[in-house]
Amino acid sequence: MRVLLVGAGGVGTAVTRIAARRPFLEAMVVADYDPARAEAAVAAVDGDERFLAERIDAADEAAVAALLARHRCDVLLNATDPRFVMPLFGAARTAGATYVDMAMSLSRPHPERPHEECGVKLGDAQFAEADDWAAAGALALVGMGVEPGLSDVFARYAADELFDEIEEIGVRDGANLTVEGYDFAPSFSIWTTIEECLNPPVVYEADRGWFTTAPFSEPEVFDFPEGIGPVECVNVEHEEVLLVPRWVKAGRVTFKYGLGAEFVETLKTLHRLGLDGTTPVTVPGERGPVRVSPRDVMAACLPDPATLGELMHGKTCAGTWVRGVKDGAPREVYLYHVVDNQWSMAEYGSQAVVWQTAVNPVVALELLATGAWSGAGVLGPEAFPARPFLDLLTEYGSPWGLREQ
Repeated sequence: MRVLLVGAGGVGTAVTRIAARRPFLEAMVVADYDPARAEAAVAAVDGDERFLAERIDAADEAAVAALLARHRCDVLLNATDPRFVMPLFGAARTAGATYVDMAMSLSRPHPERPHEECGVKLGDAQFAEADDWAAAGALALVGMGVEPGLSDVFARYAADELFDEIEEIGVRDGANLTVEGYDFAPSFSIWTTIEECLNPPVVYEADRGWFTTAPFSEPEVFDFPEGIGPVECVNVEHEEVLLVPRWVKAGRVTFKYGLGAEFVETLKTLHRLGLDGTTPVTVPGERGPVRVSPRDVMAACLPDPATLGELMHGKTCAGTWVRGVKDGAPREVYLYHVVDNQWSMAEYGSQAVVWQTAVNPVVALELLATGAWSGAGVLGPEAFPARPFLDLLTEYGSPWGLREQ
């Protein structure tokens, strides 16, 4: 398999380190707007000649398609933030390449009732082109990170092997990570964190369909495994709620994130001040006025999550809680994946959150390369059999767990 990886930040760099250990990969072109980042990601794999660096503007659809063609890449793996989903999605289609991402096309709140009704939902722009992809026999595997991604695989596994009827599926994410020397240092892209946390969360109910609530609604305390313990979780906009019901029958689907009260209050303050905005504002510069978005300023002021690994301590947990019926009796389980930052730093030199995100698309690429997964159209992880994925994830040295609730 020949892969064009677009985005050489923390997740993209972790992808290269994981993929370098797997023989299915014939070549990986690592492309980024900043050539130094692409070159650093390639340098991290110790001279593996399968990897090479290129510069690319992810917003330039024609240039990305040309790069795919020039390097004869079978797959485009998108490791950028969601702003670039649609040009990369289009470039893959133009070049006849399989497309894989970890976050889907952006949403827009309902103009009059943002906390009751959906406007443009996550992934709507991609699913609008599903028939075209299917007719061409082309595959776009969307939402294939950890959340969304592995969490969706867990939902499919529960439906296939653990339950006869599912009443509720709830993705629950929590951690006990700390970062030395920082009062506020997100472990993932602040651009993406703001997008998913401050948009109206989406909930699915079988008799109602998709609807929205206020940000940070329905708080609950969830007890996470492997020593993480109880964490307060709140509703957050996330792709799983838009993906799971398309392939898995369930009465209700939610996503709740264990952010912590201080993190939530910081995000609310950014919103009150307008610092979460993406519309450029004019600010003074050394050579005159310049236009810049407040959110990009925020991202520039905060540390790069990829550089925090040596300062981080603790574990992160991604998982899917499922409640339903098996053999006529009630059942409730939590399927989960925990990564210890000390382990991921020692083994791969990547902090836990970005490594946990990165390992899942690499597993998916290997399944596509071997033919264990195949399909056409715009498909989420739930559209594929779960067992091959979970077995291969364990083979990668990162096993998953199941806890009866």
